[in-house]
Amino acid sequence: MEYLEKQISDSMTKETLDRLSVDAPNWNIYTKVLGNWDAIAKPLDGMGRFEIITAQIGSILGSDEIDITKKAVIIMCADNGIVEEGISQSGQEVTVAVAKQLAKGASSVGKMAASIGTDIIPIDIGINGEEQIEGLLNRKIRPGTRNFRKEPAMTREEAVRAIYTGMEIVEECKQKGYHILATGEMGIGNTTTSSAVAAALLRCESDEVTGRGAGLCDDKLQRKKQIITEAIKKYNLHNADPLTVLETVGGLDIAGLVGVCIGGGIYHIPVVLDGVISMTAALFAERIVPGTLKYLIPSHKGKEPAVEKLMKELRLEPVIDGKMALGEGTGAVMMLSLLEMALCVYREKTLFSDIQVKQYERY
Repeated sequence: MEYLEKQISDSMTKETLDRLSVDAPNWNIYTKVLGNWDAIAKPLDGMGRFEIITAQIGSILGSDEIDITKKAVIIMCADNGIVEEGISQSGQEVTVAVAKQLAKGASSVGKMAASIGTDIIPIDIGINGEEQIEGLLNRKIRPGTRNFRKEPAMTREEAVRAIYTGMEIVEECKQKGYHILATGEMGIGNTTTSSAVAAALLRCESDEVTGRGAGLCDDKLQRKKQIITEAIKKYNLHNADPLTVLETVGGLDIAGLVGVCIGGGIYHIPVVLDGVISMTAALFAERIVPGTLKYLIPSHKGKEPAVEKLMKELRLEPVIDGKMALGEGTGAVMMLSLLEMALCVYREKTLFSDIQVKQYERY
């Protein structure tokens, strides 16, 4: 990481990101895992997409003996200046309140993670306040973004530092022996920032990707869409490069998750995406470091309308369709539990030879 740290920390430019690259996962391991599934006493492809996903995990980890026992969810917490424009039911005080619960493991994702032996790593990457919260990793870039209706949300240096922070967190997790990571976020206003980034990157209208977030009334929803439309036009974002989009209308949580996605590719750790905000970060990551997508695993299809377009663009098909919209990484943690169950079948395998039945053949 010394090279990356020097390059990114010293210059903080788009060019430093352009020089990043990821290797392809191990294809031989991928095919070996699928072959191992075929040898298990069950119908061919009987575990459906879980056979493909576990093969992907094996190819990333470099072994067909797949172990995801040590796992964590990385939760980026940040405030968004656009909240000033009344695009949310809640004020920024809610971000810090929920962050405190995350730090205690008392929030929704904390309880879910504890039930399956998953660590939570909540990070203050941009909460609007100076309070030091015990249990919250302080990697603050700045105390919240600026109001993008008035000015760009971040400077280029801030955006790239946030991306680097996410990469650095993944490196630290790799050193601590984590096998798989999940993404999460917390920050009032972040469905507005993610919708704005998605609309710009996908070159579509705000109506197509903007939803009610935590539960907006019709009037506030229309205002949310209007503000995004105005920003895209004001900054000419349909013709902008991805980094310009991120720094102009994005959030520090999104930028941090971009770094987590890229870090997964660099350090060969599978990353399970959560909902719309994680998917927006994934699209950005793939745009600036092609090949990152091969290290990312979808979890659930949330309620926000941007999800459909992001799934299509990323060619990802989430396993869970529960209409969830909780955030914090809850959908990704739920996916981790499903993966663990699928891997029980894989690791504790009963072979056709064990039951004296001829193995199914592929034709």
